[in-house]
Amino acid sequence: MSNNLSPGQKAVALIAGPTASGKSDLAVELALELARRGSRGVVINADSAQVYADLAALSARPTEAEMRGVEHLLFGAWDGAAACSAADWSEAARRTIEQAHRAGDVPILVGGTGLYLRSLLDGIAPIPPIDPTIREEVRALPTAEAYAALQREDPQRAAALNPGDSSRIARALEVIRSTGTSMVQWFGHASGGIGEAITLFPLVLLPDRDWLYERCDLRFARMLDRGAVAEVEALLARCLSPELPVMRAIGVPEIAGWLRGEWSREEAVARGQQATRNYAKRQFTWFRRQPPEDWQRTGNENNSIPLRFETLFRHLGLT
Repeated sequence: MSNNLSPGQKAVALIAGPTASGKSDLAVELALELARRGSRGVVINADSAQVYADLAALSARPTEAEMRGVEHLLFGAWDGAAACSAADWSEAARRTIEQAHRAGDVPILVGGTGLYLRSLLDGIAPIPPIDPTIREEVRALPTAEAYAALQREDPQRAAALNPGDSSRIARALEVIRSTGTSMVQWFGHASGGIGEAITLFPLVLLPDRDWLYERCDLRFARMLDRGAVAEVEALLARCLSPELPVMRAIGVPEIAGWLRGEWSREEAVARGQQATRNYAKRQFTWFRRQPPEDWQRTGNENNSIPLRFETLFRHLGLT
């Protein structure tokens, strides 16, 4: 980062965890507490669905009322016609954090996309362009066949992936076939991360799973009455490529199938709820295992902002 503040002065708060775990509300509470203590916090999105302008309802993007006057950045910043990669988001987040520090603000990262956070903090792996022929061949494979191939050709990376995660499986397989090197090895050469240039104050939410899944189900059911159907109709009208992330976001395929008459509204809700729970489960597992052990983890109780961010306030001299 380019300003002259020391890492000790460049504090960044992070609230991470699975979908529906209450991250957004907690981030706003932290910003409001900072304001009460004479500082200013800005909330920066780290969720791969909430970056898209097309997915306000389907990504549960905070409304103006829910923002409670706190500035929110990188929410709805990309049009769905353009994929937002981890590298794209990381560069935008780095600039946004840098601008916040120059203004004397405290950046509050909030989201559940582990790859985004890893790319920002640890850097981007310098993977060369993929051979187009290999990419086409890999992307044409059924997910089960691609995963079986990855298990043979890159067992270490395969072991880290969910067998149903089609996009990451395809990416890992095309990388090993095109470069001859596993993504695990490429990750070891990552560069450009800001982790050493800031002082991070992380909080990972890992609530009770039954509680979390109930929230997932309730939230998806409510989405259909809060604009999600209109969002999918608008996306379908644009005739975007089905391979774009915005077209594969949770809720889009499920609602699209209902709109095309392939299944009922009730089935669309059931499918969307199941997809949301599956995603939350994967996020839960990732955030339980992947972040450093010294990152603060908590359930869905005793999440008092003064308690959970006491070290941040003390670091900033705001006690």
